[in-house]
Amino acid sequence: MGSNLYTGGIFMLSSNLYTVEELTGDVTPDAAAIGRADIIVTTPEKWDGVSRSWQTRSYVKAVALIVIDEIHLLGEDRGPVLEVIVSRTNFISSHTQRNLRVIGLSTALANACDIGHWLGIKDVGLYNFRSSVRPVQLEIHVSGHHGKHYCPRMALMNKPTYQAIQTHSPDKPALIFVSSRRQTRLTAIDLIAYLVAGSNHQQWMHMEEAEMRSVVDLIRDQNLKFTIAFGIGLHHAGLHERDRKIVEELFLHQKIQVLIATATLAWGINLPAHLVVIKGTEYFDGKVQRYVDFPITDVMQMAGRAGRPQFDTTGVAVVLVHDIKKNFYKKFLHEPFPVESSLIQVLPEHLNAEVVAGTIGSKQQCLDYITWTYLFRRLLQNPTYYGLENLEGEQINSFLSGLINQCLGTLAEAGCLVVDEDERTVSPTVLGKIASYYYLNHRTILWFSQKLHKDANIEDMLDILCGTHEYEELPVRHNEDSVNKKLSEDCLLSVDPFTFDSPHTKANLLLQAHFSRLQLPCTDYYTDLKSVLDQAIRIIQAMIDVCADKGWLASTLLSMTLLQMILQARWHDDNVLLTLPHLEKNHLTYLRFSTDVRNETKKEPIESLPMLIEKVAKNYELLESALWDVLEEGHMKDIHNTLTSLPKISITAAIKGWWDESANEEMRPLNMKESRGIRPDSHWLDVHADQEYVLTVNFRRLSRPRNDRKAIAPKFPKQKEEGWFLVLGSMETKELIAMKRVPYILHRSTQQIMFYTPEKLGRIKYKLYLISDSYLGLDQEYDVCLNVIESSLRAQVNTEVLSDSDSSSEEDS
Repeated sequence: MGSNLYTGGIFMLSSNLYTVEELTGDVTPDAAAIGRADIIVTTPEKWDGVSRSWQTRSYVKAVALIVIDEIHLLGEDRGPVLEVIVSRTNFISSHTQRNLRVIGLSTALANACDIGHWLGIKDVGLYNFRSSVRPVQLEIHVSGHHGKHYCPRMALMNKPTYQAIQTHSPDKPALIFVSSRRQTRLTAIDLIAYLVAGSNHQQWMHMEEAEMRSVVDLIRDQNLKFTIAFGIGLHHAGLHERDRKIVEELFLHQKIQVLIATATLAWGINLPAHLVVIKGTEYFDGKVQRYVDFPITDVMQMAGRAGRPQFDTTGVAVVLVHDIKKNFYKKFLHEPFPVESSLIQVLPEHLNAEVVAGTIGSKQQCLDYITWTYLFRRLLQNPTYYGLENLEGEQINSFLSGLINQCLGTLAEAGCLVVDEDERTVSPTVLGKIASYYYLNHRTILWFSQKLHKDANIEDMLDILCGTHEYEELPVRHNEDSVNKKLSEDCLLSVDPFTFDSPHTKANLLLQAHFSRLQLPCTDYYTDLKSVLDQAIRIIQAMIDVCADKGWLASTLLSMTLLQMILQARWHDDNVLLTLPHLEKNHLTYLRFSTDVRNETKKEPIESLPMLIEKVAKNYELLESALWDVLEEGHMKDIHNTLTSLPKISITAAIKGWWDESANEEMRPLNMKESRGIRPDSHWLDVHADQEYVLTVNFRRLSRPRNDRKAIAPKFPKQKEEGWFLVLGSMETKELIAMKRVPYILHRSTQQIMFYTPEKLGRIKYKLYLISDSYLGLDQEYDVCLNVIESSLRAQVNTEVLSDSDSSSEEDS
């Protein structure tokens, strides 16, 4: 049976519908659940990341139908991801010989045949309807307004907006799109002024006075409290989530007639209206620090909200634009527009992914890969758009070869791949694999190579995290540099005072505020913080892998600590008890328990989570007696429930040489008791120099397992499965010897890590770390005491035989 997928963009479906799985940034089910699903609902980015390893993922190869929504977005920022997904899917289909059906949905297009043929849709099955073909007929009026500067021009548009409502929708819902949160407020104030000057200032309010007052009492935002009383709602990311829900419900049930919203609403919630007014077609782009035009697809999406099926026979869209752009919008709002590819800007990332996957191994295969893309089709149809002078075969070859060489050169400079001496063959590096696996930009990998070092401290790690390319898109809105400056005064670590308008500095301040649990200046910043935290996990996981590949023990452990800080919203040097719910610094002095059974009056403060768990996990009354005077009973029960749910893991370990053929010889156990001072001779295990050994670690969960396997992290916006890192390192050389990720430990688990013993003879002490990827204060550390002796003759013989075998294999191949 084929699988199915829907991505905000893509939908894969089988003939029999049984189960649906969501695969997004917020929800990631396990591979078994995805494999059993009949329908997979996913985002383009998530499916791109998953399908990069299609050779090892049967459910990717099993896809039988893809439905791509909004495929006209090929020309926008997210377009390259859609393009790569379809190109890869067609490639997979050709190699697996599986029939695959593709359905693309979009607005009317001028070049629908290009997209259809690229999707594999022949002339039969290609439908390109005129813009006028819709369930509710749409009237579009384009009105030009003069004014060189943005803000005065927006003010001039308020009266035409009011007149449009009075003319086209005097008693029906009207939706007004503006470019910013500030414009929602300014537009509402002017509309209220026109209302008050008229004969009926309550004409847009459709509920009783008492009901209106009860609604206003539930609203937090002061501006919204004021505008709701006149039947005008506001909707933007800066509002509290409950306020947005209230506004949506009021508008949906026509309790209020007018809703002023930012453009994000056009793509999100389905709130149609009889009239849509698009008040200006520009927005402030923080990256370039100026006003730029909305993509025409966004304007069409906003206009498409006009007309409510089952309620209206016609809808009206009024587009208020800068007068010099009036003719452009009149043309493209009534006629289909061509869609071009935007793959070139991010081609290095996608070439790297294919090199890592093994799809591409040479420059020639890079060229072959390009022919699968929509870019190649449009290059032949509209060459000048892409900088190609003519369509002669030599010119096309030269253009594509130059493009490939430039991309491969960029990736090689970032350390993601190696172009061999023959200048033809390409092969991935460890850094390239890390970039592909964690879905990172090649600039981020280059940044890691330049900035990560073995002696980094936690401040360095935070700077490196926030300096990555992934935070380049974090919005820095108009005048937010002054907000960032004020926020920095409350943060522990200083930032460059000349970069308050930088998205990287803003990400740094938001994370510092997260660790210190500061109140952020506005709701927008909470939305931005969620975006920063969403990205942080995969970036830090990549930092861990980069440091581990370099063999830097301290930097690897610090990266893991940073991951714990992100999850628990605390600094690494805070008292770990503060990660418990409701506990504040002033409560810690009350957590004093007897540490001497013979002297109950001698009480010492608890300073670690394991110690507190040991004391009160099975004795709630003890916790209650300590905190009774400072916390409510419900809060104390929350603390106790958390303590009993935290993972308590015991470990045992044993070691054996892989070359030891004696099946009867048991693995030699390690002494896992944490001891201080000099180790007795019995703790030192003899191992042979310069040989590979297997360290087998057995885990046993002593605490109650969680049904959902999720880490307890109330300050982190998404759920994350609890996991661990097993690290073997040398404190003497500060070298990471081996590392392995350990998944959730339900009851018992066994993991093995392999390592080579040093050539130098004598005693050497390694450290074995069990590091939580979710919690501060639960890490464990043990000594691994080895006595390195002369190499074993049998091991040498086995090694030589293996080497000869390898050489023979190489000669044969």
